[in-house]
Amino acid sequence: MNKDYYKTLGVDKNASAEEIKKAFRKLAHQHHPDKEHGDEAKFKEINEAYQVLSDKNKREYYDRFGTEPGAGFGQAGGNPFAGFGFGGQNMGGFDFNGADFGDLGDIFESLFGGMGGGQRQKRKTYRHGSDLQTAIELNLEDAFYGAVKEIRIKTAVTCDACRGKGGDPAEGMAACSTCNGRGEVNEERRTIFGSFSQVKICPACQGYGEMPKKICSVCRGVGRVSGERKISLEILPGISDGQMVQVKGAGEAGERGNPAGELYVKIKIKPHHVFERSGDDLVIKKEVKISDILLGKEIELPTIEGKLIKTEIEPGTDLKSNIRIKGEGMPRFGRSGRGDILLNLILKAPKKPGGKLREALEDLD
Repeated sequence: MNKDYYKTLGVDKNASAEEIKKAFRKLAHQHHPDKEHGDEAKFKEINEAYQVLSDKNKREYYDRFGTEPGAGFGQAGGNPFAGFGFGGQNMGGFDFNGADFGDLGDIFESLFGGMGGGQRQKRKTYRHGSDLQTAIELNLEDAFYGAVKEIRIKTAVTCDACRGKGGDPAEGMAACSTCNGRGEVNEERRTIFGSFSQVKICPACQGYGEMPKKICSVCRGVGRVSGERKISLEILPGISDGQMVQVKGAGEAGERGNPAGELYVKIKIKPHHVFERSGDDLVIKKEVKISDILLGKEIELPTIEGKLIKTEIEPGTDLKSNIRIKGEGMPRFGRSGRGDILLNLILKAPKKPGGKLREALEDLD
């Protein structure tokens, strides 16, 4: 008969791994055989369902094929914990009160996560260096043309004396005495199911299985020292204010030769004396007389490249709208083409119009 593991745990078929874990913990607590009114049969069903749904590959297979004969699930028929070496096979006499349920889901993951067989691989703790962040100021011309800027960062750098290994290169390495070169140690755990041994990363060698025969006198075995890192940062044309540039491997050096972190550089563009930037466009504000607006006029405008271009103010131009000069703005970052210049006209009105000007203004509708 096809078993509904989702129904057994009381979760939806789209439940997350965390939701499945929480449901399992709750039901295992409720139905454990050593607890008053516990249900051993129900407890086994819960365990069987969790073994499948907590494993990504098994869950995917189950979702496709179910548990019909030949599908590979639910065929053992016996105790789902058989062969896992629990202290006390019947779990009888275990003091259920005060048991640690906090890591129950993690315990089952450690027990059933590696059921596929094969030799256990040595695990290592890769202590990457921390990521760093800094900022750099650019002028608008740097953002237009692009540039190369040198940055100096005070941080942890690789120890030159031991080349980041933490030990004297002439002496070499030796097997870790704590784990006997395995990189792992066994830790005894006591749970509601009894006591069992859980594999942990060796705290002495951090999973490497070896230690320096002679600790480096410069870095004291860490593989890194305080120093300064110099970086040549390439600024691409069209970069924007506030944009973050990532420099891979330019962050803090990792311990004992592990990879360095990343460096993130925030771009700050200083205000320009002529242009205001608006995305890929450059805005110019220019004062004009009322006659220029009414009659029209040809004017010259500067560009960021230092040349002058001519544009026409049409008679009756609306001051609320900008005049657009196409293709004279900023390069489009990472793309071809450029933005535009936007001419923002500001009316320069006389403070005390008199004489003929006053008469002319009064004649206007």
